[in-house]
Amino acid sequence: MITEKDLQEAIQECQGVKNPSVQTCIKLAAFYTIKENMYGRDPGEGYSYSPGERFVEYESDTEFGRLIGGKPAEEAWALMDETMEALQVLNPRLYANVIRRIGR
Repeated sequence: MITEKDLQEAIQECQGVKNPSVQTCIKLAAFYTIKENMYGRDPGEGYSYSPGERFVEYESDTEFGRLIGGKPAEEAWALMDETMEALQVLNPRLYANVIRRIGR
């Protein structure tokens, strides 16, 4: 079993390389991914690269799925929040069901 300590040491080792190669960067990305998936991300933990604006990564054959994919995430979430507010008023049972499923 890979421990969080092992992953943190591997991350520090990669970050300490003076002239990192592509292989070093791939390893670093893999270690961060494994650590985040196994142990979650520390709230104060930052990465050396911040992607800035995030986009929706979603594919579906539905009209919604085709239109939402690639949109700025903040814009998409604001739209979904507005939609959920309307759903709460128009169909409280459906709203409650969606909220229950999200909360699982």
